[in-house]
Amino acid sequence: MKDITLKARLILYDRGKILLLRQRKAQGGNYTLPGGTVEDSEFARQCLIRECKEEAGISLKPENLKLAHVLHKRTRNGGQRVTFYFKANTWKGEPTSREPAKFKDVEWFDLENLPARLTGTVRHVLKQYRKGVLYSEFQK
Repeated sequence: MKDITLKARLILYDRGKILLLRQRKAQGGNYTLPGGTVEDSEFARQCLIRECKEEAGISLKPENLKLAHVLHKRTRNGGQRVTFYFKANTWKGEPTSREPAKFKDVEWFDLENLPARLTGTVRHVLKQYRKGVLYSEFQK
């Protein structure tokens, strides 16, 4: 059986803007959403809470995370990835890059004016989410 990976990502809102992380050039240099791979001992929300603290220095509570979208994607090596996207507008802490080797900065963007260097996957998910679509499939 091919590799199957579970991930969790955050759509964090503040006054009509969304938080994005700017990757270092070595990681692609694109903007992406906070989050990461669900570890064996975790559920998706637990993963997201851990990753957001590690990457962006923000604290989240499970009850403030609402499922916004599920993406099923084929990977380049023939595996599959399922990513759970949760939205939140309540958190503690000032968003900042806590993993400077991976992320150059954190920035807020208006959903109507997203950066050109947004990953294709995130662009797809945000478009589906804004249309109210809970599940989508994506293949490069």
